[in-house]
Amino acid sequence: MKLFKRLSEKLSTKTTAPNHGMIKPVDVDFDLSKNEFLDNLTKHAVDLYEKKCDIKNFSKLVLSDPENTTHNQLVEELFKKGAVDPLEDEKLEKLADNSRFLRDLGLLD
Repeated sequence: MKLFKRLSEKLSTKTTAPNHGMIKPVDVDFDLSKNEFLDNLTKHAVDLYEKKCDIKNFSKLVLSDPENTTHNQLVEELFKKGAVDPLEDEKLEKLADNSRFLRDLGLLD
């Protein structure tokens, strides 16, 4: 019997895993202000990641074939059909006053 007790004590001490760096979900203090801060931080990080991906994909598309000039023909056809020129002074003025556009460019907070 003594041998069995000693063996069981050895095994029980070896099988308990150390609790380094682990927390019990029951012991977590759910502070709402911290959760709100982390939610906003996560949302901001996702927005920055999406913006970075958009810029990367746009750059890849624009720089894919600089010798391709078919876009000029497409623009000329659109103007013939009555499309409005976005580079007119009036249109540029409206775009310069567009706060959403300026925020997207990072020029406004």
